[in-house]
Amino acid sequence: MQPVRELSNTAEPAHAEDSPATHWRAESVAPLWRILAASGYGLWAWLGLALVLGLYPAGRNGTLLPLCVGTVLVGAGLLVACLPWRGASGWYGWYPRRDSRPTRAAMLALATFLPMLAVAGLVRGDNIFWATRLAGAVLALCSLASLTYTGYRFRRQLSPASQRAAASLPLSRLVFAGYAGGLWLWLCTLAQGDLLAPRGLYPWILLLLTLALLLGLLEGQGWQALGKLGGHGSASLEHALQPARFVAALFTYVLPCIALLLARQDGVDLIAAALAVPSCLLGKWLERHLYESLLLRGPAG
Repeated sequence: MQPVRELSNTAEPAHAEDSPATHWRAESVAPLWRILAASGYGLWAWLGLALVLGLYPAGRNGTLLPLCVGTVLVGAGLLVACLPWRGASGWYGWYPRRDSRPTRAAMLALATFLPMLAVAGLVRGDNIFWATRLAGAVLALCSLASLTYTGYRFRRQLSPASQRAAASLPLSRLVFAGYAGGLWLWLCTLAQGDLLAPRGLYPWILLLLTLALLLGLLEGQGWQALGKLGGHGSASLEHALQPARFVAALFTYVLPCIALLLARQDGVDLIAAALAVPSCLLGKWLERHLYESLLLRGPAG
């Protein structure tokens, strides 16, 4: 998730996303579309990997559903940026209605749509055609590249001290994309019927539980590093954030993991998945808003 570039009357560099941190600010509320985009790229990455390995023989209709869901998630930010709303957010530092040239991050995000369209045109039958697998591999690689670049891009805009405190942010973004994207793919699979036997979902559920644990450890490390960085408020402010952080963790980890454990119960799995996905997104949105609002303040001068 990146902060939004400040608009000014002065000329800016050709690629303003690489300008100093003074040209950037955090939005008052971390936009939900950034969380949606990360989960959408995670969904595309898992789907592309499954096609490469031949583990998603869902036919054309079964593959188009997660592709369409990922398109909506990834393209939501672009749609918002194109709307004629005053104060509309940029899309990876690019304002389509004002800037003629996309930023590098926006170009990389747009390039990811090309293998997605290739997969949509090639999927059919058991999805073992070599071109389908190749398109799936490119889709997964492009999705991971966009997630990685935007993670490091955000970190570069921070002060040196804040960059050290945010060392785990790029990896945390990738792990969250894998976790949330996996929940989306789980929901899409269940929504299409009995594509897999219940026992066939057990390794997938175990993988998602492992990603949830890893994400929690990385976020805990980030908050610990942030606490060692001076100037982010008094101890009373840190204590005041504890209830909100607890609520964020409840929605991000506890409720989705309970839903994953309930997936073994017939007739409950689809309902559990339908509740786990929005719960994860809501919790992550709240956690990122709290974390980045403090991180972008920087240490006291």
